[in-house]
Amino acid sequence: MNNICNHVFTVFINLTHLTFYDAAHQNNPRLSFDVPFPTFSSSSLLVLKIKVQTFDVCLYILDGRFEQLHTLDIELANILSPSEIENQRKIPNLKYFVLCCMSRTWYYDELILPLIYRMSNLEELGLFFTTFVDEAFIDGNNLKQNILNQMSQLKHFTFDIRSVMFIKNQMNLPSKEDIQETFIDLQYTKIISCVDYFRDYPQGLCHIYSYPFLMRRFEDITNNFAGGLYPYVRVVSLYDEHLFEHEFFIRISQSFPCMEKLIINNRYGQNQKESYKLMNDKSNLSIAKYYNLIDLHIDRAHDDYIDEFLCNTKTYFQNNILLDIDYKVLQRVTHDFTRDDTRINCTKVYELSLSEKVKDSKSVQDYFPFAIID
Repeated sequence: MNNICNHVFTVFINLTHLTFYDAAHQNNPRLSFDVPFPTFSSSSLLVLKIKVQTFDVCLYILDGRFEQLHTLDIELANILSPSEIENQRKIPNLKYFVLCCMSRTWYYDELILPLIYRMSNLEELGLFFTTFVDEAFIDGNNLKQNILNQMSQLKHFTFDIRSVMFIKNQMNLPSKEDIQETFIDLQYTKIISCVDYFRDYPQGLCHIYSYPFLMRRFEDITNNFAGGLYPYVRVVSLYDEHLFEHEFFIRISQSFPCMEKLIINNRYGQNQKESYKLMNDKSNLSIAKYYNLIDLHIDRAHDDYIDEFLCNTKTYFQNNILLDIDYKVLQRVTHDFTRDDTRINCTKVYELSLSEKVKDSKSVQDYFPFAIID
């Protein structure tokens, strides 16, 4: 990769815009570099959009080698412990900065904020990450004190920030309403807040984001989901320690019309199965319709959610899908691959990824006639 970058900046000596970026969620190519970091540079580069592995690469990019750079959109795989790389030199030419990190980090205060403070003339800022916190969630007061009040030239701020706090003996834990109250002064954009507390870990999760939501991923949605329309989102994950009823999936399908990948993690069964059956018998049950879904992962879900997605009276798939599922659960829900009302949706599976080796491959293949079985 070092040679590629050196070659690009050697051949294209007047390069102004460079994108090392694939927006598709299926492909995540990232640039990785050897140590020591290569010495390539450019005096003409203005705009850089790039996916890389670590925060260190971000610091190298901003070490002065691209002196005219005014726009940087960077996605990181992780933000790890601080290194010896300089994070103090001012970056006066940078006007537009977007930082996205795919993994959780501990270093919001130690690394992310000091980097932003170097950008004294920043006009547009986007921050998209999940961070662990010790005593308080990141809320409107935190953003005002640590970012907005420090950036005098800032005109536009978009964000999708999750803060995770381990619950020990804390009292008076903030509610969604408490968090939302801290954003009253931010009138230039709509802010949505969501707060969940989980017993199994135990931990709290506070999610704050600007709306309209521009990211392609929306993760760890619970029953407290605020709703709305999210046309840019392609990947959705659902998690809760409380059950998801059928109406919840209808809301999800309507809020994310362009969703291509759905991941469900919920071990708690539904309460209203009998009423669903009664409504279904009377043809009164609304159907959750997925018009763009092609990748469904329900290998960590209760049997009820397998039933939810495989019954064509509850769920409609416009496209053929890849299905990732636990074999024993699938066997139970389909009544050992004989059940009629799950058969139609199973014919729409083009690839079946199972958690263990299939014992009766003929029965499975007959039930999934068009699927490649892994």
